[in-house]
Amino acid sequence: MLPALDTLRARLADGRLDATSLLASCVERIGDHAGEGRRVFPHGVSAAAKAQAAASDALRGHGVAGPLSGIPVSVKDLFDVQGEVTRAGSRIPFERAAARDAVAIGRLRAAGAVLVGRTNMTEFAYSGLGINPHYGTPANPFDRDAARIPGGSSSGAAVSVTDGMAAAAIGSDTGGSCRIPAALCGLAGFKPTAARIPLEGALPLSSSYDSIGSIAPGVACCAALDSIMSGDINAAAIVPQPLNGVRLVVPASIVLDGMDADVARAFERAIARLTAAGAIVREVSFDSWRELATLGQHGGLVAAEAWAWHVGLIKRHADEYDPRVLARIRLGSGHSTAEYLRNRALRAQLCLRADEELRPFDAIVCPTVPVIAPRIADLDEEAAYTSVNRLLLRNPSIANMLDLCALSTPCHAPGDAPVGLMLMGRHLSDRRLLAIGAGVEAVVRPH
Repeated sequence: MLPALDTLRARLADGRLDATSLLASCVERIGDHAGEGRRVFPHGVSAAAKAQAAASDALRGHGVAGPLSGIPVSVKDLFDVQGEVTRAGSRIPFERAAARDAVAIGRLRAAGAVLVGRTNMTEFAYSGLGINPHYGTPANPFDRDAARIPGGSSSGAAVSVTDGMAAAAIGSDTGGSCRIPAALCGLAGFKPTAARIPLEGALPLSSSYDSIGSIAPGVACCAALDSIMSGDINAAAIVPQPLNGVRLVVPASIVLDGMDADVARAFERAIARLTAAGAIVREVSFDSWRELATLGQHGGLVAAEAWAWHVGLIKRHADEYDPRVLARIRLGSGHSTAEYLRNRALRAQLCLRADEELRPFDAIVCPTVPVIAPRIADLDEEAAYTSVNRLLLRNPSIANMLDLCALSTPCHAPGDAPVGLMLMGRHLSDRRLLAIGAGVEAVVRPH
């Protein structure tokens, strides 16, 4: 893994490092035949990356540098990058190159980021496992011999960071697609309140739940990327919030069910450390959560909105889809207009109720996912695939359903399998949640 963004920026600023050599180190790792590069970047390094790095060095030589100048960042393959084809992890022949960057990507480019390449993902972002039968599945960096899943859908994004192929990664998050791979791979992952970062130029899964987030070595890195993609480029750097008196709430239902021994042990240790640091931790039942299952019936809003986008493409290319992804999208064909509109109205009501219920607290705290990364081979059977996928999506998708901001940070002991601790904050409380998250990270993160 490369150093944190602040460290890289300092080394670039004082000349100990230059963008060209930094990119070259990433490219070397991508090209290592013994590594995961071909599964992380199935379409190779961006043809423009070398020129971007050289331009960054030239501009810095003239005293011109943006907040991300020379920093290598990977881009999930559902964002438009000018001159490149957006395939979204699919083999369907999308041949037209994007005429312009997605808004979020354009802001990163303007800030000086070097866009390393397009990372692999679950096809069309429709699974939390990260498995891709078309381009292969990048193996989780923990226990590579066991070939564990990286988590998804931003699978290549996470592994690009753990393996030093990029300093940070941009992903989407519709039900946990940044936070799940971050948790399973031992990284920080952030999902903002959806409206803060424009979705223009990002291939949609669900217009109701889609958001644009990041995966990086730490919370401060995610905060830096978020400030740029949200257009708040002058936002002050996140300062870790002291935890004394911070009001944290553990939900009494849903999120603690089915924890394996590794996650239960890590979560218990994290809560003990937070309490010792002065945080006030309570267990509470949220009334708004009781109706979340209704929103998820028959694939919910995600399936209905995915079907609306894919129906024409499926008529022409059904045989080229990952069959498991295709089956999930087709759930949306059974939704009536009335059912869809009722779900939209119910979701709006639940978002308002949830925001009010969270008013007395600073953040929700719970495991990001209740199990450590399973082996890819153990998910060959349809029943296992479906069961584990639902389990991984269960906790993080709550933030998407209720339009909250959410963050995952590692909380496992050194040497243990990665476990993520998730914080969820009120609608549009993103910067405050990141500050609390930085404080939590300092207490619970393995060192």
